[in-house]
Amino acid sequence: MEQTKVTQVFGITPEELKASIVNDVRAELSQLASNFQAPDPEEYITRQEAAEILKVSIITLSDWNKKGILNPYRLGTLVRYKRSELDKALIQINQNKK
Repeated sequence: MEQTKVTQVFGITPEELKASIVNDVRAELSQLASNFQAPDPEEYITRQEAAEILKVSIITLSDWNKKGILNPYRLGTLVRYKRSELDKALIQINQNKK
């Protein structure tokens, strides 16, 4: 036979208990919402902008593409780079110089 668990609460009405639970849940959700940050949309930049950021020529940029140092994204004839990936590549290049 299945046993049923019973919890008894004294000194509070069912409505007060419900209101207390709802307030606690709202407070937790409010705290979670204040800590939540939507991810920033990825910034795509042109070859010229990438070359300026990295302080290299377009030819060097193309060479780094072939060597796999950078990862270009193509849409037809357009070539774009993710800003976050350029920052990582720049850090990697500087670490290799040391």
